[in-house]
Amino acid sequence: MKRSKPILPNEAHDHIHGPADAPLKLVEYGDYQCPYCGDAHEAVKEIQDRLGDQLCFVFRNFPLVDKHPHAEHAAEAAEAAGQQGRFWEMHDWLLENQSALSDDDLADYAAELDFDAKRLMAEVRSGAHASRIQSDVRCGEQNGVKGTPTFFVNGKLFDGDPRSDELSAALNENSE
Repeated sequence: MKRSKPILPNEAHDHIHGPADAPLKLVEYGDYQCPYCGDAHEAVKEIQDRLGDQLCFVFRNFPLVDKHPHAEHAAEAAEAAGQQGRFWEMHDWLLENQSALSDDDLADYAAELDFDAKRLMAEVRSGAHASRIQSDVRCGEQNGVKGTPTFFVNGKLFDGDPRSDELSAALNENSE
């Protein structure tokens, strides 16, 4: 499937970590229950630390619900946390605690992180953010995303192992 346009951050829609006008832009389509996304998360954190304000990072939801039964609710929890102004805190927590993503676990995390846990879980259970998640999935599918994690570096599909130095190398190539 041919991509219709470059995959770049959209300030009106995306959760953006770092300056939106940073020279390097990294967009990930991911699934909170995907072990490869968990591994890639460590690599992304290292890259963020190294590049600082030179990097704009975006995470878009692409829950593989056929393989990961808790992925949809985990994405809902991240989006609900975003409504409380704390998307990235929940995002990191979910990827660092992938082995426990049941609704009870999500409620415990919300309380532990001092969110409005009752509100967050009501949003998760009602599917309050399903349209946003499906919008991410549709955009990914239209642009050739088939699995997770899938990365785009400055709008171009990254075809390599994000857990290796290849992702850093791709970003470095784009910084020159």
